Amino acid sequence: MVDSSSAIDPRAHTPVLYQEVLSALNPRLGSRMIDATVGAAGHAASILEATAPDGLLLGIDRDLEAVKIARTSLSGFGQRATIRHGSYAEIRFHASKVGWTSVQGVLMDLGMSSMQLNSAPRGFSFRQDGPLDMRFDRSQETTAGDLVNHLNPRDLAQIIRQYGEEPQAKRISRAIVDARPIKGTAELAALLERTLRKRKSKIHPATRTFQALRIAVNDELEVLHQGLRQAAAMLAPGGRLVVIAFHSLEDRIVKVFFRESSTVSGGLQREDRRMAESKADLKLITRKPIRPTDEEIEANPRARSARLRVAEKTHLA
Repeated sequence: MVDSSSAIDPRAHTPVLYQEVLSALNPRLGSRMIDATVGAAGHAASILEATAPDGLLLGIDRDLEAVKIARTSLSGFGQRATIRHGSYAEIRFHASKVGWTSVQGVLMDLGMSSMQLNSAPRGFSFRQDGPLDMRFDRSQETTAGDLVNHLNPRDLAQIIRQYGEEPQAKRISRAIVDARPIKGTAELAALLERTLRKRKSKIHPATRTFQALRIAVNDELEVLHQGLRQAAAMLAPGGRLVVIAFHSLEDRIVKVFFRESSTVSGGLQREDRRMAESKADLKLITRKPIRPTDEEIEANPRARSARLRVAEKTHLA
């Protein structure tokens, strides 16, 4: 049973780009696949069905509550499904624990799930009042509240600018510091609305700052760098890496990694060279990201910003 204090409801999660993910992974009978962000296991279940009767799946998630839900959701598949609590930055470690050295496919569905967003006690949403938490893995110490209430103004502004792409980062940082201590998400959201009330924008004034805090708390971009390198290294020839990103920072990392892992170039910029270190020998399957249809967006508004990219391993590095 899921801890009721967290109020995570698996019914609140709708897998994004469901059919597109399955087509991109191109699962075969008997394949070994990794869902590196297993969540409520919507994608994972479809993968297991497509690889029946003897395909295997390893599911990984940083959120222990999601792990419990996934284990329950996939219990009908028996030993074909293994779920582990951990980060996709350590895909090779988790795979080694089940005796795998290579796989035919890896799925990485980035960002937070609808379950997490809809759970007020998790503190991800500015539309509900909850604690300033925002941790995917609640066993880690640092919370969004620690950053909001203890970082110096300069470092706080840098986080909001870098991870939220927020042009008013310094102004927001000063307002936060002047209002300390800030106790919850509703209080922070109200402060951001007052601070940015004159700005005309289609998005809520709290959107970029909440995104920035979440990314910083969970070290999401560094984890993504590590996860991409390890996932690509795990792929057998012909295996596919499928990544769904939800904002430009993530998508650029994926785009550059795929591009530089599929070309040989001596003139890479420093950041690009870092992403190509794995020498993964990937072939681009999607030159441009796959986007959700209007029908999916209408049924699941969270899918609006989703961008799916696919690459295939050409040979062992």
